Amino acid sequence: MNTATAGTATVTRLLSGWYATGRPAGLTDHLRRYGSPPVTAVQGNRRSAPLIRALDAAGLTGRGGAGFPTAEKLRAVARERGRPVVVVNAMESEPASRKDQFLLAVAPHLVLDGAVLAAEAVGADVVHVCVPRVRSAQYWQVSDAMDERAAVCLDRVSLRLHGLPHAYVSSESTSLVRWLNGGEARPLGTPPRSHERGVGRRPTLVHNAETLAHLALVARYGPDWFRQAGTPDEPGTALVTVSGAVAAPGVLEVGLGTPLGTLLDLAGGPTEPPAALLLGGFGGTWLPARHLGTPLTRRDLAPLGAAPGAGVVVALPRLACGLTETARILAHLAAQSARQCGPCLFGLPAVAEDFAILAAGQADPADLARLRRRTGLLPDRGACRHPDGAARLAASALACFADDVDHHLAHGTCPAAQRPPRLPVPAATPPEDWR
Repeated sequence: MNTATAGTATVTRLLSGWYATGRPAGLTDHLRRYGSPPVTAVQGNRRSAPLIRALDAAGLTGRGGAGFPTAEKLRAVARERGRPVVVVNAMESEPASRKDQFLLAVAPHLVLDGAVLAAEAVGADVVHVCVPRVRSAQYWQVSDAMDERAAVCLDRVSLRLHGLPHAYVSSESTSLVRWLNGGEARPLGTPPRSHERGVGRRPTLVHNAETLAHLALVARYGPDWFRQAGTPDEPGTALVTVSGAVAAPGVLEVGLGTPLGTLLDLAGGPTEPPAALLLGGFGGTWLPARHLGTPLTRRDLAPLGAAPGAGVVVALPRLACGLTETARILAHLAAQSARQCGPCLFGLPAVAEDFAILAAGQADPADLARLRRRTGLLPDRGACRHPDGAARLAASALACFADDVDHHLAHGTCPAAQRPPRLPVPAATPPEDWR
């Protein structure tokens, strides 16, 4: 996926070096542009609070999907007993997202700066950077960046790089902790929480790669600068992967609050009239095209049952069948489950099968009623949030493509269902290795 050309509505902060030079930033480029990271070291046994206060004032929230306040996560780890650990989550297992891969490719030192600054703020002595082992090029890019920093003794904490098994749920924070503790890269659904007892039974701060890059800039330029972009309630910029029926699919950096339709325009504009948008990723929400004017904020999307999620916007054209596309995604999600609880073992495959029957035009009203009932049973019952995302996707598809549902029930598949698939969905195969 190519990176979309920046338009006047983009705000280049994380990607400013890339847009200025068109090449990845090595350590020399990075230090020339930003200077050395500010000092936030621990003094004695007291952990440094200025950075946490700055993040609080900036209003930075996590960019991995949950949108949790960054300062609160740091504060929760800092107040626990024991020497903390920091984990950089660069797994990006969402198939429709490329933002963290691209950020680490073009500005790896911003991410590593943020990880080190976060470690110093909470009193950690080690940072674990987690990337998928299947992306060997990304692994060696990050490894080279770490070597550059080690050669000039830039960091006061230890940086350790890990290649983890790649599956949809292996990017969940407790999956990383479990793997780093010698287990499988599957989610843990029971207490204690990672910030209480995580890697090596130590308090553990897990942050998405993009979040840490924003943290590095807040530490340098302050909360007022950060708030110059975005909205008063949801400040700052975000990386968004725009794909589907657009001329230049890729990764954009935009201020939060940018209308969804503007994102399509910045990605070269629609190549076909859009029927709907998939927002947030495979565990996200389908929205009809009439909502293209909605700003990209949690506040504006919440009444529609949607959220920015992992920063994913996929444009589905009118000449595509939303039910068929959703059935393919659900089959993938069912195959990628952790298989540790009933909702993943039985509920997800049942919902995927029911939806496939509907998409194939072979369902009757009783089948649809069963699908709705099963979908309603999935949320809040699993050991992790994987079933919740699948249920959200299925329910939103039934609402967004209601006319297609009626057609498939009464007349069989719609003409669009006979066309080739439009969304790149990985094969519905289970992960081969969790270790």
